[in-house]
Amino acid sequence: MKVTYVTMAGNEEAHAAYEAAVSTVRGTLGGTHRIEIDGVAIGGASFGGAIESPVEDRSPIDPSVVVGRFPAATSQDVGRALESARKAFTSWSGRPWRERLTILRAAAEKISSCASELAALMSIEVGKNRLEAYGDAEESADLLRYYCDQLEQAGGFIKPLGRLLPGEDTLSVLRPYGVWGVISPFNFPMALAAGMTGGALAAGNTVVLKPASEAALTGLRLHQILQEAGLPAGVCNIVTGSGSRLGRAFLEAGFDGLVFTGSKEVGMRLLSGFGRDYPRPVIVEMGGKNPAVVTASADIEKAAQGVARSAFGYGGQKCSACSRVYVEQSVYDKFVDALVDVTRSLKVGDPLLRDVYLGPLINERAVATHNAALAEARRDGRLLMGGEAPPADAPPGYFVMPAIVDNLPADHRLWREELFAPLLCVAPVGSLDEAIEKANRTEYGLTAGVFSGDEKEVQRFFDGVQAGVVYANRRTGATTGAWPGVQSFCGWKASGSSGKGGCGPYYVQQFMREQSRTIVR
Repeated sequence: MKVTYVTMAGNEEAHAAYEAAVSTVRGTLGGTHRIEIDGVAIGGASFGGAIESPVEDRSPIDPSVVVGRFPAATSQDVGRALESARKAFTSWSGRPWRERLTILRAAAEKISSCASELAALMSIEVGKNRLEAYGDAEESADLLRYYCDQLEQAGGFIKPLGRLLPGEDTLSVLRPYGVWGVISPFNFPMALAAGMTGGALAAGNTVVLKPASEAALTGLRLHQILQEAGLPAGVCNIVTGSGSRLGRAFLEAGFDGLVFTGSKEVGMRLLSGFGRDYPRPVIVEMGGKNPAVVTASADIEKAAQGVARSAFGYGGQKCSACSRVYVEQSVYDKFVDALVDVTRSLKVGDPLLRDVYLGPLINERAVATHNAALAEARRDGRLLMGGEAPPADAPPGYFVMPAIVDNLPADHRLWREELFAPLLCVAPVGSLDEAIEKANRTEYGLTAGVFSGDEKEVQRFFDGVQAGVVYANRRTGATTGAWPGVQSFCGWKASGSSGKGGCGPYYVQQFMREQSRTIVR
């Protein structure tokens, strides 16, 4: 049975496979790895030999655990990877699209077959609990399958057009751009790397992938799976290193397109800096400050569970995480009490353990961000829960407790700025219209959720809220949990650049450009 982000309840086979995989993966940690260009593993700019000053990827559960050591790639390495991808492009783009899809579908099957191993690796490397990690692995496979299906259903994006003269035939053909730079984040280290890479490859492009430094081994594992599935050398290349070090290299190397998921700050730099000579495509997803609304007609228990899951799943380190809640005044106290009760029931600790919901944050910076927000919450509002020390039995990693705050001024930064931390702001409102107006007071527009027993209220919310992914009455996650082919993941406003989301039916076309072909016979 496939594990998604919704549940593993009753799936004893998946639990057993995960626990066995944890033991296996632990035995493989601490190795020294290399970047891969044109199918050859190299040590960075030194091209072989010992890796000078490798970057250590450490587990946030216990930072004394070295997951792996990786080269700090240079701009020269990015250039070599681009050259390799450019060389491979002619053959890959010229290959019949059905053959490309066969390889990518084989990769999807390999991902599914080793989902427990990948889940265990992600738990150790980035601190995901087993449900979140399993979901990440399975979503990766489904993204590849779904993007292949898009190309197949569109007949390779070849469409006959109209005719003006006898004997004249015209086709619209979508063709790949060339080489894409893919920059993936730590929080969905397999799914987002696979989705962005898979969309580009299915369309016939070649790729240079740079995974987040905190998730380098998962990125390398994806690259290896693609090679094992039969992807030719040079079609996908991988470089490792910090984004701050390699960001300019990706801007200036000469890619034909860039696709990125991460912060607004970095995404805007890519948007403004990439197309200086002529327009080139940039697809960026840049986070969210996602609201939920609870009306007087809502099922309060369902609302509390849905909000807590979305606010505190993976420590709030999701661009779709719920970070703001607006509740009609008449049910405010009842909802807050239920929310606090649900949140207190979420176990914090080692995410490798079956009953743990909230593992560590990704690094010390994330903990510092959370603690700074807590200090402001105490000073400027009312801290309903949070701020205490993590459980005594938690490992020596980056653990914090989830926090809920109310009584904050309406213009406070905690209502506006994405924190990527488990802190949730709550406020009462007088009506649904007021809630929608306040929900829209943000530069972001990624996800939003409503809890209401009135279908007309739900429709008013959907029509009025400024967000690309909207949910109603979702116990499993007020604002989180999109799945390929089920919920398109499309950011509005500062949350995204294209208006066409990952997981959705219009994604692959973004990696292609149209050519009109007229033949007179």
